[in-house]
Amino acid sequence: MKVDLLIQNAHILTMEGNGVGFIENGSVAIKGNIIQDVGSAAIQSSYKAEREIDARNKLVVPGFIDAHIHTGIAIFRGVAQDMSNWMQKGLWPFMKHMKPEESVKGSMVNIIEGIKSGTTTFCDYDGRMDLIVENYKKIGARARLAELVNEIPENVGDLPVEELYPFDSSIGNTKLKRNVELYETHHESENGRITVIMGPHGPDMMSLELLNEIKGYGEKFNTKLHMHVAQGDREVFQMNKRYGKRSIDFLDENGILNDRLIAVHLTEATNEETARVARSGASMIYCPGSIGIIDGLVPPVYHFLESGGTACLGSDQAPGNNCNNMINEMKTAAILNKVKMSDPRVFNATLALRMATIEAAKVMGIDHMVGSIRKGKKADMVIYNLQDPSFFPVYTKPIRNIVPNLVYSARGHEVETSIIDGQVIMEDRKILTIDEVEAIQEAQLAAELIADRAEKDILQSESDILSMVRNGLL
Repeated sequence: MKVDLLIQNAHILTMEGNGVGFIENGSVAIKGNIIQDVGSAAIQSSYKAEREIDARNKLVVPGFIDAHIHTGIAIFRGVAQDMSNWMQKGLWPFMKHMKPEESVKGSMVNIIEGIKSGTTTFCDYDGRMDLIVENYKKIGARARLAELVNEIPENVGDLPVEELYPFDSSIGNTKLKRNVELYETHHESENGRITVIMGPHGPDMMSLELLNEIKGYGEKFNTKLHMHVAQGDREVFQMNKRYGKRSIDFLDENGILNDRLIAVHLTEATNEETARVARSGASMIYCPGSIGIIDGLVPPVYHFLESGGTACLGSDQAPGNNCNNMINEMKTAAILNKVKMSDPRVFNATLALRMATIEAAKVMGIDHMVGSIRKGKKADMVIYNLQDPSFFPVYTKPIRNIVPNLVYSARGHEVETSIIDGQVIMEDRKILTIDEVEAIQEAQLAAELIADRAEKDILQSESDILSMVRNGLL
């Protein structure tokens, strides 16, 4: 049988079954954008390929799925770390001066970063996704997009933390309209590579009327609701002051706590609330690097999993996490939970890897397409160089160490080739679809212009990071 691409002589982690589905000296046949076959070296004789890749001393893995990322604020990486009030004093003085076209330029660099460290699917959740979607079309990545919908005014970052958010229905209507139009215009576009879901910002950031309207569109389009839930003490304060109850109770009472909900963070959820979310059929996204850096906390993901829930990993945003690299998230998730539980056996490397691949696909509702290397699924996979020092040594018997080394030792630069929807998007670490250098240069210029416009607000913020700069610590 004729195929377009045949990858041969590779170690393969298919992520099929309950573990990692390891195949030694295996092959993958790709026809169009579909995996035609995967198995041992013996399958090679069944196919004649337009192109063959000799993957000897290489590792083939399903592309990572970054289940929660805000690429629209990537342009503010590094401005809000090691500080209190990271949003109000760190991010907001910059963010209030950003123009939509500058957000798009920063977003492209974030996508480049993800691809070069093994991400093939980006579950992007941000404002002006109607503009950012064009980045995914240009670069060739898979995307599961949601417009960030809320009813809070643009100056919310200037409000005292203890003040109740003012809601503006015109803002909510505009953002919901963008989310609906995004779905109607781009869902299943680019040969199905771009898909769209609904993106309510959080239960504290909109009226119940708007949340019910979003819920209705989720039912109409039969799609998920990607939403921050119990993400911080400010949300708890807002919900108690407005409704006299916490987020989980509120969502449950209003018919939103179900298998359509993707609950992001759950940082402030109690163990009882966490178990309720898991039992409801809702899924969870855990962003270990972001919540660790911003809040110094470990959300109850382990309890969520122990309660029978389905959870996965996301990198969140560059201003809070700094790093949008899923290898970093796997390692951070594993280490933080081992420390939290005082048990080195919990949250092992296999679990971390599954939460960045097949479990993420399940959470996002795309496991029929991606997340594992299986005949009939989309051809999204990356090839790692096992001869890089970070993978040394490679043992396949009597024990195997490839998965621990991928999770705990690799850094992302070991990714040589990225295949998305059957197309080679990156080869020999060079992205083939866009001019990477030009994209980074354009975004850097935009960042400098924002900093110039924002200087007065930054100086007035009296933030911890500003103090460190003044004291010569940065």
